[in-house]
Amino acid sequence: MPIRTFVTSAGRALEFTTLGFGSGPLGNFLRAFDERDCDATLTAAWDSGLRYFDTAPFYGLGLSETRVGRVLRQHPRDQYLLSSKVGRLLEPCKEGEQNVDMFVDTPPVRAVYDYSYDGVMRSFEESLKRLGLERIDILYVHDIDGLVHGGRAASEAIIRELFETGGWRALDELRSSGVVSAIGAGVNEWQPCVRLLELADPDLFLLAGRYTLLEQDPIDEFFPKCAERGARVVIGGPYNSGVLAGKSTYDYGTIPAHVAARVHELDLVCGEHGVALREAALQFVAAHPLVVSVIPGAVTPAEVAENVAIMEKDIPGELWHALKEKGLLHVNANTAFPGSAP
Repeated sequence: MPIRTFVTSAGRALEFTTLGFGSGPLGNFLRAFDERDCDATLTAAWDSGLRYFDTAPFYGLGLSETRVGRVLRQHPRDQYLLSSKVGRLLEPCKEGEQNVDMFVDTPPVRAVYDYSYDGVMRSFEESLKRLGLERIDILYVHDIDGLVHGGRAASEAIIRELFETGGWRALDELRSSGVVSAIGAGVNEWQPCVRLLELADPDLFLLAGRYTLLEQDPIDEFFPKCAERGARVVIGGPYNSGVLAGKSTYDYGTIPAHVAARVHELDLVCGEHGVALREAALQFVAAHPLVVSVIPGAVTPAEVAENVAIMEKDIPGELWHALKEKGLLHVNANTAFPGSAP
């Protein structure tokens, strides 16, 4: 599996496999997964050479971290990178009072937003306990975007809260002390990332669903600012939560008509060049030089194997040219990924 090395401003070298593992779906996203099946999927990822794993307390209200930790504990700690997130605490509640609809059969806890100093520190310690590990390499502050909180103004208020109540100071202290190697944000919109670059010195951003074969807005403003500041990007949701992989969801919900129409156009052009839409979608996001890893959320060993095979596929450069000519791809999009012609 190809490695992309990122050296942080503090001089810490982080080695990402170009293809990583996003464990959000293993938190019982929309359906329950058997523990043995989760172990098999994570083991398949490891056996395929994936060495970057991302998780979060929110995913399955602790289920994802527990499942990821159970498998990773079987391997030497210095052989992989692990990221998790802060910004929500998990508080006990009665069975049936869980407050997250997208995850099913979760433990009896509720997710409570807390971006304060104490909240961040507590979240970090509780994640270590669920994982059963002594270290998390990367901490992202989770979901400070308007898509989650109800618009840009709400996002700005959350970002102010993060700084005014000490949450970012907590992250910075963890990084400065060497307890974690890198900090940043895990979000569904790129605009909060730009704000963090204006206010602080984040190392990494996990951007889900906003840089894909469907959407390339980050090319114009966000990516140039990352390049200027020396920050790097992990891409989550490369299939826009499923629609680019032949599934029936977009941004974790139903597919809008205009999205379905554009996906159809993309699929037609890909088919004309003998390339499956899913193949083009995954290789495209991995091509950008600022992207250190792409983390699709596989839920079976077969999906892991398919993602690995896609990254090794030879995709003709003519496909990218055709997509640009038809206005389906940003004219400045980088497509020079190893295994494909530029």
